[in-house]
Amino acid sequence: MCLSINGRKPRPILELPPRFGVPTPIWRSPGCSYTLLLYSVTALRHEVTHLHDVCPHSTSPTCKKKLYIGALFPMSGGWPGGQACLPAAQMALDLVNNRTDILPDYELELIHYDSMCDPGEATKLLYDLLYTEPIKIVLMPGCSSVSTLVAEAARMWNLIVFSYGSSSPALSNRQRFPTFFRTHPSATLHNPTRVRLFQKWGWTKIATIQQTTEVFTSTLDDLEERVKEAGIEISVRQSFLTDPAVAVKNLKRQDARIIVGLFYETEARKVFCEVFKEKLYGKKYVWFLIGWYADNWFKIKDPAINCTVENMTEAVEGHVTTEIVMLNPETVRGASNLTSQEFLAQLMSRLGGKNPEETGGFQEAPLAYDAVWALALALNKTVAPLRAKGWTLEDFNYNNKEITAEIYRALNTSSFEGVSGHVVFDAQGSRMAWTLIEQLQGGSYKKIGYYDSTKGNLSWYGNDKWIGLGPPADQTKVIEEFRYLSQKLFVSVSVFAGLGILLGIVCLSFNIYNSSIRYIQNSQPYLNNMTAVGCVLALAAVFPLGIDGLHVHRSQFPVVCQFRLWLLGLGFSLAYGSMFTKIWWVHTVFTKKDEKKEKRKHLEPWKLYATVAVLLAIDVLSLLIWQIVDPLHITVEKFTKEAPKEDLDVLIQPLLEHCSSEKMNTWLGVVYGYKGLLLLLGIFLAYETKSISTEKINDHRAVGMAIYNVAVSLTAGYFYICSTKRPHSVIRRLITRGEWQSEQQDTLKTGSSNNNDEEKSRQLERENRELQKIIQEKEERVTELRNQLAERQALRSRRRPSVQNQNSVSSSRAEPPSYSPTTDKQSLPASFSNSSNLYQDEGKLSRNNCHNSRLPLLYK
Repeated sequence: MCLSINGRKPRPILELPPRFGVPTPIWRSPGCSYTLLLYSVTALRHEVTHLHDVCPHSTSPTCKKKLYIGALFPMSGGWPGGQACLPAAQMALDLVNNRTDILPDYELELIHYDSMCDPGEATKLLYDLLYTEPIKIVLMPGCSSVSTLVAEAARMWNLIVFSYGSSSPALSNRQRFPTFFRTHPSATLHNPTRVRLFQKWGWTKIATIQQTTEVFTSTLDDLEERVKEAGIEISVRQSFLTDPAVAVKNLKRQDARIIVGLFYETEARKVFCEVFKEKLYGKKYVWFLIGWYADNWFKIKDPAINCTVENMTEAVEGHVTTEIVMLNPETVRGASNLTSQEFLAQLMSRLGGKNPEETGGFQEAPLAYDAVWALALALNKTVAPLRAKGWTLEDFNYNNKEITAEIYRALNTSSFEGVSGHVVFDAQGSRMAWTLIEQLQGGSYKKIGYYDSTKGNLSWYGNDKWIGLGPPADQTKVIEEFRYLSQKLFVSVSVFAGLGILLGIVCLSFNIYNSSIRYIQNSQPYLNNMTAVGCVLALAAVFPLGIDGLHVHRSQFPVVCQFRLWLLGLGFSLAYGSMFTKIWWVHTVFTKKDEKKEKRKHLEPWKLYATVAVLLAIDVLSLLIWQIVDPLHITVEKFTKEAPKEDLDVLIQPLLEHCSSEKMNTWLGVVYGYKGLLLLLGIFLAYETKSISTEKINDHRAVGMAIYNVAVSLTAGYFYICSTKRPHSVIRRLITRGEWQSEQQDTLKTGSSNNNDEEKSRQLERENRELQKIIQEKEERVTELRNQLAERQALRSRRRPSVQNQNSVSSSRAEPPSYSPTTDKQSLPASFSNSSNLYQDEGKLSRNNCHNSRLPLLYK
């Protein structure tokens, strides 16, 4: 038992530096001597780790203690921002270390690695930073995926994480990332700008396509909430992991117009290569992209795509980007005593003349520069509070929460002017800044405005340019266009109807004038008069049938509907009813076999008139009930959308006004059923009386022929309409095709050649046939392979007995006297009995030594 000098159990006077946040007290050692030795070594290690920068002569004015910053700069990968951000951070460190009013007793040193913007690589580098001396007081990761990993683990070591290039909204979660700060604002700061632009250009329907990473998923979730509050709909939402081809095709298929793209720069080239292939660009489309890509990102040759630079330039023209203001537009000297233009000049000098457009992270370089300054000012602010508590910055270790808390408070209250603008952090540690709006015009980005989301202020330059006449519509604009009866057709038919009415009046006048003539008397002139009146009424119905919204006001249209119904219904009942009465009377009188034929042949005219009156009364009663119970009203019917002849981003929605009622089909069924029975009965009676000859009604054969004509005319039209795939094509032939087509097409063209629905249907049918053909070819191939397999199995089954006999003969000749085959076979498992000869001295198989027993293994 280890005791101290006074005989008591020793207290843990020192703790080893923690591994994964678990301290190791030294009194757990097994013996006193070992404890004292370990204490001495640990104390020495503590001094070396924390005080190795303490100057041997404290009176020297140039002597400074070093504070180390562990940084991860992505020099390659999805976002190679370290190419410009690392020189900018080193510029800031040089200026800070030369200042006498900021951390005068300390020197900041940067220990950096290339994370390649890869979380897996960053995990290894984070381990090296934490478990390789010296101790780092702050960690500085770059891209969002790496920052997510580092910031979530850093709290276990009580480390502040300060990022210069992370925009993931998920990093604003203080419960998950309690010590995280960033000079790059959250990506959600783009969303208020996007919503404001949607409202400015009058868009209420957008589409999105995203790379499936946390930063873009959380950004899109935030955008979805914001657009829903603004009354904007996300109609299409597509995502992809590595290949965006299917997602872009779906955007095209679902008629996406205003598209928000969220992906890294390398994936952006893949997306727009597919955009070029699908023709998802031009005057009908607007793309919203992230603004932190390199200015020439679409001109960089990428072996992962098969599009030329010209193709990419054509596809990306006119897209809009939103980016945080990363360079102060005003000439202001901030904490570093440099203006933004002076900073750019020094950065260009440090980059050695590299093209900024080809240098990754050039736009974010001011953020890295200000990140170092924000950290230096915060550390400088903690010196006095820590001294009051008896601490110094060099006392920091991974188990010291007090120093971390002081640094956190100093960063949280930071506020200074940097080269990127005013630097201040919100409660989640994210930078608050303006948003820059740019548009690609002629292959280069042009500033078109700024947006301050905190105040809702949009500063607009008014220099936005569009490929078309202006901002495109968020969807295909549908123009509703009422179609009216062709006026030429209406006039021509009305002329013929008028001539028919005139002829009916002439016939009626002639019949009345010559009613005393015996020949006319024997034809029942009163029924003939009814037929003429019925024909006149039916022909008069042509006029209200041709009247539409072009001639009368919408409120007067129900009256036109009534005229159509009553004129046509009563006209048919009078015209056909009188002919039906004649043929029915002839059949009744001259087909009965009774003894008193002469008496039966006496014609009583009042019965004929009564029959017509009954038929007419049935019509009147049914029409009255129809109009009282379910009156006719105007109904607007929509036809299939059509594309205009000109290259316009619109579709024509043809509309047709016609008369209808709630139970139109029921009423038409009653009327058509009643009149259809009369028509069938009339045909039957005309056939039955074709051989009868009588002087009482001397025109009954002509009446029979008239009934046949009525039947043929009605049934031919009915079957033509019913046999047509689209019954309304009969009506569409009668309506105009619009102002953009000639009137010759009005009467001859029966359908739209630009029917989008039909084109889609035909395209799907073609794809279906192609897939069926492929499936059929695959099935044939499978059948062929199965047949080959069956043939080989049959061949093996035929050869196996003969080969086995040969093997038995050869083995019997070569067997030594002491060989026992039964014993050998029993010593091996059954599964190896057929393949025991497979392993020969040569060590491989050939055609000459391929044994039949090895075939199952070779074909397996």
